[in-house]
Amino acid sequence: MTETFSAPGPWRLSVAPMLDWTDKHCRYFHRLLTKNTRLYTEMVTTGALRHGDARRHLRLDETEHPVALQLGGSEPAELAHAARLGQAWGYDEINLNCGCPSERVQRGAFGACLMAEPQLVADGVKAMRDAVSVPVTVKHRIGIDREESYGFVRDFVGTVSEAGCEVFIVHARNAWLQGLSPKENREVPPLRYELAYQLKRDFPQLTIVVNGGIQTNEQIAAHLAEVDGAMLGREVYYRPWVMTTWDARFQGAEPRQVERDDVEAAMVDYMEREALDDGTPWYAIARHMLGLRHGERGARLWRQVWSNHRLKPLPPRQVWAMAREALHTERLPALA
Repeated sequence: MTETFSAPGPWRLSVAPMLDWTDKHCRYFHRLLTKNTRLYTEMVTTGALRHGDARRHLRLDETEHPVALQLGGSEPAELAHAARLGQAWGYDEINLNCGCPSERVQRGAFGACLMAEPQLVADGVKAMRDAVSVPVTVKHRIGIDREESYGFVRDFVGTVSEAGCEVFIVHARNAWLQGLSPKENREVPPLRYELAYQLKRDFPQLTIVVNGGIQTNEQIAAHLAEVDGAMLGREVYYRPWVMTTWDARFQGAEPRQVERDDVEAAMVDYMEREALDDGTPWYAIARHMLGLRHGERGARLWRQVWSNHRLKPLPPRQVWAMAREALHTERLPALA
C-alpha cells in the first residue's frame, strides 16, 4: 500500500529532548544518520544560562541544523533572556518544557506543573516571541496527575496559542507529579494518542506533533495520518539506524547511501576534533553511538570495547581499531 502524507513540514519528524542524552555530541551523531529530522537539545534551565556557562550549554555544530533549544523555566523575563541567547547561538527554534515531571523540575516551578498555569505559559511564550524571530514552541503532556479530561489539555493549548504559539508537541501521557518516578512515568499511566488527534481536529491551524512510546516506522506512518509530526526518543537513541530511512520515507528526500563503517569513521574524526577544540574526552562522545551496530553480528563485543573504561587513556583511533577487530573476529582484543 502506498503511503500518502501531507507535504512535509519542519516538524514532520524529530528526536526528543532527553536530559543527559541529547547533548551536542549526540546530535552530531544523529545528524550523520538523517539530514532532515529536527533535533532538540536536552533541557537547559533559564537559571543555568543566566548564572552559568552559556557556551557549555549552547555550543553547537553547524551540521546540526535544524536544531531546537529546549528551555526550562517559568519567569517571562528569564525566558526571554534565554531565548535571545539561543537565537544568538544559532538555534532554529526555542521550545518551552511543560512536560517534565521530575521533582527537581517541580522545585523550580516549571516543567509539567506549568500546565496548571496556562496563562503563565502564555505570558512566557509572548515574552519569548517578542524577543526572538525564530519559532517559539511548547512541549507538554495531555494532563497532570489524575486530571484526564480532554478539556484540560484543550484549554491549555487554546490559551497558549492565543499568545502566538503555533506548534505544540504533545507527549500523549499524563504527567504524575507525585507517586511515580520520571522513569515510571514513561510507562504509566497509559498513552492516549486520541487526545492529540482531537487537538488537531479542534485546532487545524496549529502544528500538532505527537510524542510518547513511538517505536517503528509503521507507527510513525499511522500518526502522520492524524497529526503533523511524530517525535521519538529512547527508541532511536538505542536503535538509531532506523533514522537512515526517515528522510526518504517521510521527508520526501532522495534515498541516502550511508554505511555504518562510514558513520563510525566520521565519529572518530569528530572525537579527535573535539579533543583539540574543547578538550572533550572521546568516551564522552562514544557513549552516544553504542547503538550504531544494534542487530549486527559482533555488536555486543564492539560495544564492550567502546564502553571499556580501561581504554580511556588511549587515543580514539586506537580504540576504533580494537572495536573493529572485536566486531569482525567476534573476540575481544587483548587490551580490552
